[in-house]
Amino acid sequence: MTISKRVGFAVVGLGHISEHAVLPAFRHAQKSRLVALVSSDPNKAKRFAAKFKARRFFTYDCYDECLRDPEIDAVYIATNNGSHLDFTVRAAAAGKHVLCEKPLANTTDECRQMVEACRKNNVYLMTAYRKYFEPAALDLKKLVTSRKLGRLKLIHSAFTFNLPQKQVWHLSRELAGGGSLLDVGVYCVNTIRWLTHAVLAEE
Repeated sequence: MTISKRVGFAVVGLGHISEHAVLPAFRHAQKSRLVALVSSDPNKAKRFAAKFKARRFFTYDCYDECLRDPEIDAVYIATNNGSHLDFTVRAAAAGKHVLCEKPLANTTDECRQMVEACRKNNVYLMTAYRKYFEPAALDLKKLVTSRKLGRLKLIHSAFTFNLPQKQVWHLSRELAGGGSLLDVGVYCVNTIRWLTHAVLAEE
């Protein structure tokens, strides 16, 4: 992958997060571009390809064909958690970099397999965890690190949302892994760990 060119992406999985966050963001991206879409529903893939101006679209059965496209440098995996391992390993084997929705996988063993596959094939693997880049989170990090709040004793964090009925895979242990803790609780746990790391390391 040449640094100077825009990174060509295939987005795998066309659920809520892709439709309302990932795909619209490509319209404003300056260092990446949308090349292809991959979905279980060919009609949806075709419709979204036209809407978001993707050159090609594929079904999951044709994922390997998608990975052979030389214009695709990386894949954004936004499928159910239980399928992250398979899509990542196959992308790595094809020499494609991987940006994967959180959680990275359902188990630590699956995570290790994903890391090893990407390391073996010399491609990048990154979890699409947005808190490290949001302006409000970065400002809060600076505030905590500056110790202007004094010595931290307690942090309260909560994150909830209404689950659409069509997203039933969230209720499946096989597909989702660990229920609400892995799905949205990770934002609370991981953000607190990130906010307090530098402060606690000094004490």
